[in-house]
Amino acid sequence: MLPVTRYAFLVSPSHNRVYAQAAPALAVAEMAVLAERAFEGRLRDVGTTTLGGLPYVTFTLDDAARPDTAGTDLALLSALSSAYALFVVDGDGDDATLRPVTRAAVDLFDSDLLTVQKYAGKTNEDFTRLLVNVTVAATDRPRDLAGPWTTRPDGARRRLRVLDPMAGRGTTLNQALVRGWDAAGVDVDQKDVEAYATFLRTWLKNHRLKHTAGLSTVRRDGRSLGRRFEATVGATADEYRAGDTIAVELVNADTVRAADLFPAGHFDAIVTDAPYGVQHGNRASGTRGAGGRSTPHDELTRSPVPLLTKALPGWVRLLRRGGAVGISWNVRVAPRAALEDVLRDAGLEVLGDVRDDAAPDPWHGFEHRVDQAIQRDLVVARKPR
Repeated sequence: MLPVTRYAFLVSPSHNRVYAQAAPALAVAEMAVLAERAFEGRLRDVGTTTLGGLPYVTFTLDDAARPDTAGTDLALLSALSSAYALFVVDGDGDDATLRPVTRAAVDLFDSDLLTVQKYAGKTNEDFTRLLVNVTVAATDRPRDLAGPWTTRPDGARRRLRVLDPMAGRGTTLNQALVRGWDAAGVDVDQKDVEAYATFLRTWLKNHRLKHTAGLSTVRRDGRSLGRRFEATVGATADEYRAGDTIAVELVNADTVRAADLFPAGHFDAIVTDAPYGVQHGNRASGTRGAGGRSTPHDELTRSPVPLLTKALPGWVRLLRRGGAVGISWNVRVAPRAALEDVLRDAGLEVLGDVRDDAAPDPWHGFEHRVDQAIQRDLVVARKPR
């Protein structure tokens, strides 16, 4: 009989009080996705409990000590968005004790890469990490979450590649960078692209990391498609000198033209936080109602559905077969069924599709309140192989 270990992790405190209230339930939903996708049924009994007045998520894991799985298992648990401290639980009930577990070092860079940026409308970095995690877990290589590398069909190793086609000021790009993944983004707002370029160059210099960074113009058929910020960075000086670098780029362009900016099948995961329709509206051209160029004939709407309908075919072209798309949005401006229909129409398979015979869980446990006007949820879909 395989050994079974019971674990508990302390849920990360959040500076956002509303998100802190939702965090335990979101952590359980994230764990349920990983249990299904990355642990192949070996992780079970996911739930919450209060110990010493603090919220913990508890679960059991079969065969955690096997040498061929233990390192990857620990890295997967260490990568969870809300795991603050991990423990083995010894005993039961009032006699239970918590034995600390040293987490795997899955992040290559300091956490201030994720937290130091402050601006109105920034998505909570813990939620962005959750969205990235469940999207990568939905791919045909879910255990890639454990490290920076993925293996190509020919056996060669390369870094995981993540695209945010509505990147704003780069919250998703930073989440990918801190994990050692190549990251790319598109955003129509030139000020956001310039702000991100300034931030990342300053951060790299302040941390004395070997890197290159610069802005250039993207051209095709003699026409300018927008400005492109590109950076390459080494986690260490030796890795940089050896050419073992992480690539980050952000292009100032309309997201509906994303397929013109990158090679087809280039990305493993596409992750984006759709505009919530509160501060900004959306146009099918890809332009948000404020801060960017507009197309006069595009009707301004609070719903992201018209924009996604036009943009998703291009995004899907950039996604490798077996890759996944994860989108978060405000359910107050668009029902879940509408986003699922758009994803299906683009040729993707929706995970947890309630129209299938399979039970919809665990993909329907992420809806939560952000503020009075925003009730956020996420949907994930996979490109067939």
